Amino acid sequence: MDQLQTLASWIKDSGNIVFFGGAGTSTESGIPDFRSAAGLYQSQHNSPYPPEVMLSRSFFMSSPDIFFDFYRSKMIHPQAQPNGAHKLLAELEGQGRLKAVITQNIDGLHQLAGSRVVLELHGSIHRNHCMGCSRFYSLEQVVNSAERVPLCPECGGIIKPDVVLYEEELDHDVLIGAVAALAAADLLIIGGTSLTVQPAASLVTYFKGRRTVLLNGDPTPYDHRADLIITERIGEVMGRVQELL
Repeated sequence: MDQLQTLASWIKDSGNIVFFGGAGTSTESGIPDFRSAAGLYQSQHNSPYPPEVMLSRSFFMSSPDIFFDFYRSKMIHPQAQPNGAHKLLAELEGQGRLKAVITQNIDGLHQLAGSRVVLELHGSIHRNHCMGCSRFYSLEQVVNSAERVPLCPECGGIIKPDVVLYEEELDHDVLIGAVAALAAADLLIIGGTSLTVQPAASLVTYFKGRRTVLLNGDPTPYDHRADLIITERIGEVMGRVQELL
């Protein structure tokens, strides 16, 4: 049986699907993966800082001006639209088949496609809070801020995006929700992730269900545990699977 037909039949046969995704889920929406974005920034700005440094908590505190230059120019893509992967997942949730999307992405495209149960391991660009008074600010307010480093007009504190930086811990409640969803699932679809970023990647080991599908262009450390591996572009694959359902 064709790989896509196999995936479609497994989806039809499942009543508790969980999707675990990374940057590759959004590349077809025009959002470069983290390292590509950092590479573009470094080539344009002659930046001597590696990506892990620029997106670390200590760098944010010591050089917020450089952080926000990189963040605004390469990490935010407000015009991006959901692709076939986001749309199929939202449809499957609407049918009651898919119970949760667990994502390492911060772009909010799953919610834009209509998904409601989205566990964002690394936070979201759409939530921002003042480090001084905790006042909430939208993405638009951060993007359109006149200051190079967005400051709270109420107390003067720096407005920090609610994204998990290097040296910061993942949200405990999000982790608990992800573990519970994975433990209860009977079909796990992993897409667009190399499964190398920890501790997020280790979460998939909590899945004890029947079948694991891996949609990724490159090999991962989890390949040997997958029941089906598809290396074509995930947006195209999911779009075609949607037609088969």
